[in-house]
Amino acid sequence: MVKFSYLHPGKPAVFKDRFVTKVNERVIPYSEGETGNIGLIGLPYSKTSISLSQASDAPKTIRASLSSFSTFSGERAKDYENVKILDFGDVQTHPTEMEESIERLYVSVKEMLEKNACQRHIMLGGDHGVSYPSIRAFKEHYGEIGVIQWDAHHDVRNLDDGGRTNGTPFRSLIEGGHLKGAHLVQIGIRDYANAKEYHEYTKEKGISVYTMEDIEISGIIPIIKKELERLSELVDIIYLSVDMDVVDQAFAPGCPAIGPGGITSRELLASISAAASHEKVKAMDIVEIDPSKDFRDMTSRLAAAAMLRFMYN
Repeated sequence: MVKFSYLHPGKPAVFKDRFVTKVNERVIPYSEGETGNIGLIGLPYSKTSISLSQASDAPKTIRASLSSFSTFSGERAKDYENVKILDFGDVQTHPTEMEESIERLYVSVKEMLEKNACQRHIMLGGDHGVSYPSIRAFKEHYGEIGVIQWDAHHDVRNLDDGGRTNGTPFRSLIEGGHLKGAHLVQIGIRDYANAKEYHEYTKEKGISVYTMEDIEISGIIPIIKKELERLSELVDIIYLSVDMDVVDQAFAPGCPAIGPGGITSRELLASISAAASHEKVKAMDIVEIDPSKDFRDMTSRLAAAAMLRFMYN
C-alpha cells in the first residue's frame, strides 16, 4: 500500500501549531442529544434589504473568519479551548416568498431553542430583517425580553412602504406585541441618518435612544451598564442585536449602509464584552455585512471578534 507523503485527502492543507487552538476548531456540527456552551445558527437572508445587499453570504464568511483567532486570552491569562460551539447550520430560505422565508427563520430559531442544548446563542445574519423572527422566537421561549440594539438607524420604518424590510424589525416586534418599547435600547444612532417621523416614534413608544453625541459625552460602557441594570429589573432575558453599520465605515467597510461618524471597532468590542458579562444576556445576532462590498474580510473579522467577546465571558 502506497502512503501519501504530503497529501491528506479530506483535510485542508493548512499549517498547524500543536500549541495553538483556533476558535473554528471548537465549532462542532449539532447532532441529536449533543450539548455545548454556545449555539450557532446562520440566518442567511437579505431579500428584505431596501438596498442592494448580499448579506445572505455573511454567515459563511464570519464562520471562516473564526480561524483567524485563537481561544487563548493573554489579557485574562485564560484559555477558552473547552468552550464548545454547536453549529446548527444555515436556515434554508424560500427562493421567492418573503413571508415564507421569515416564517422559516422563526421556526428554525424556535426549534433550536427547544433542543435546550446550549446556554447562549448567536445568530448570524443576513440583513436586520432577520432579527424580527429571531427575537420573536426568543421571547416566546424565555418570556419577557429586553433588547440592546447597536445601530446607526432606528429600524422602525412604516410597514406600508414595502412591507417587512431590514428597516422594520423593531416596529414589527413592537406592533406585534413581542417587544415593549421601554424594553428596547438603541445605541449609536447617527445624525442625519433617520427621519423625524421615526425619531418621534421612538419617543412615543418609550424606546431608550443613545446617539453618537451621547456616546461621545458619556462613553459607551457607562451607557451599557446603566441600561443593563435597568433592563434586568424588567425582563427575563436580554438579547443583543448588532447591526454592523453602527461601526464607522473606516472599520466596517462591508456594510450596505456604511457611513462616517460611527463607533470604533474597539468601542464595539468593549461594549459587547460589558453587555455579555451580565447573567441575563443570553443571545446575540450580528447583521448587515455584505461580503461582496468588504475589503479583505475586515467586517467579517470584526464580527468574529465580536463573537469571541460574547462567548468568552
